[in-house]
Amino acid sequence: MSRGIYITANDKVMDQAIALLNSIRLYDADIPVVLIPYDDKYQAVAEKLAAEYGVQVYGDLQFIERLSLKLQQIFGEKFFARPNQFRKQACWFGEFEQFLYIDTDIVVFEKIADNLNYLADYDFICCDYQHRGGITNVFSPQIITDKVFSEAELKEIFNCGFWGSKKNLLSETDLYDSFAECASHPEYFDFSRKTSDQPIINYTILKRINRRFNITNRVEGAPGNWAGSKHFQVKDYILFDPKVNQRLQYLHWAGFKIAPGCPYWEIWEYHRYLRESKPSQLPTPPQKSFWQKIANKLRIE
Repeated sequence: MSRGIYITANDKVMDQAIALLNSIRLYDADIPVVLIPYDDKYQAVAEKLAAEYGVQVYGDLQFIERLSLKLQQIFGEKFFARPNQFRKQACWFGEFEQFLYIDTDIVVFEKIADNLNYLADYDFICCDYQHRGGITNVFSPQIITDKVFSEAELKEIFNCGFWGSKKNLLSETDLYDSFAECASHPEYFDFSRKTSDQPIINYTILKRINRRFNITNRVEGAPGNWAGSKHFQVKDYILFDPKVNQRLQYLHWAGFKIAPGCPYWEIWEYHRYLRESKPSQLPTPPQKSFWQKIANKLRIE
């Protein structure tokens, strides 16, 4: 059975992609990784990742373009703030029978592909605490009023930066139909902070895949994984969560610009420069916007 990891990237996020691949290869030299280009400007990052880490570009670029455009057009081409995020849905139709999708603003602290073992009992996996913040950034209160999902189902919403599933579990028709359902009820979704794929994909998974598992619900408990959590402890450039006395599986800088001054900058910087010398000058620290500060307060774990 073929297993692998999909990422999306373009040349703009070269440094993030390198940090992610450095962390993946630190624990797993062999797991195949496939790049889904975020846009047309991906040649430099593709060349770098292929030469250093054996990353291959997704085999059917015309399919990615067709799928992405079709999904955008269902809502209207100007509806989404970042419509290219839907390119990651090509994961369902790629070469891997079982796959993880991982955003590039993540570094891992374990042989991350081993989490695919959960797919022996489930069809979809995620690993985050998005649900603890309520339905914000995913659904609006109208979805509760209209009883679209049960209370238990709404506790299964997830962050779309890290998830896994099986090839062809959803068909193209499933995706198009799901998007059409969502387009007919835009009042069900929270797009207030310019999320694009997360509300729609959560709806699709909750409606169409029954055997779901959030790894944070495992019997032995699980560590946090969001860079906005301040309680993690650093040891030898690895993070530990003292609340559960466990090493983090991964760290996700969702909502943060990765630059000097951001949370756990030293962790990201270490992984970015694992294979090369660090430059003498680095970017200046970012300034948080008002809305980012508000969003950060709403995030849990």
